Amino acid sequence: MTEQQPVRIQLALDRMTIQEAIHMAQQVEPYVDWIEVGTSLIKEFGIESVRQIKQAFPDKIIVADIKTFDNAKYEFELCFEAGADVATVMGAAPDATLELCMQTARKYQRQTMIDLLNVSQEKRHHLKQYTDAILCDHVSKDEQEHHGQVAGSSSIQQTTTDTIANNSTPKIAVAGGITLETLPTILQQSPTVVIVGSAITQAHDPAESAQQIRELIHTFFSQSTNTTASI
Repeated sequence: MTEQQPVRIQLALDRMTIQEAIHMAQQVEPYVDWIEVGTSLIKEFGIESVRQIKQAFPDKIIVADIKTFDNAKYEFELCFEAGADVATVMGAAPDATLELCMQTARKYQRQTMIDLLNVSQEKRHHLKQYTDAILCDHVSKDEQEHHGQVAGSSSIQQTTTDTIANNSTPKIAVAGGITLETLPTILQQSPTVVIVGSAITQAHDPAESAQQIRELIHTFFSQSTNTTASI
């Protein structure tokens, strides 16, 4: 694997077969850190999609984007038993569901990612209590395609500000139409994970695209370190 970067790159695999997903991930494996089994794969092919992708990439962090909203213990156990290292729950879910997701992840020594899609600022503030979780700022596919929205820094800044103000260290993931052009703005907020889908999977050369994203992240933080050192 290539040199570790300060921000993890999560490859989002959606709207393809399991074998197509494995083939795509094989092309870009040296340049990504986490591999997401997208919601569409889980819905179309079931939990077997998580199992097969973990078997194909045993050394990668596998994210099961199951988007749990209820039946938390059952769904998270399915994901973790299939080999997922991270599973997702919707931030708008009931508190009981969120608590069960966190408990199940701790039992398996895995991680929870809380999807902040369509979550109010008040609820975001409430979610700060889940300090073990990764909070995912997410612009939906429908918002991207029909309203032209993409992931930006404003909501990340708000989430980060809320968590820092409450003496916790934010673990932030960002998803939603991220490209080489939009990535620098996002990196200014120091996310833990950037989730990239179509900018890689729909590129003419997915490996080249993934490599460019990785190099941009490396360059961005190298410049930041040099600037800090010179002050």
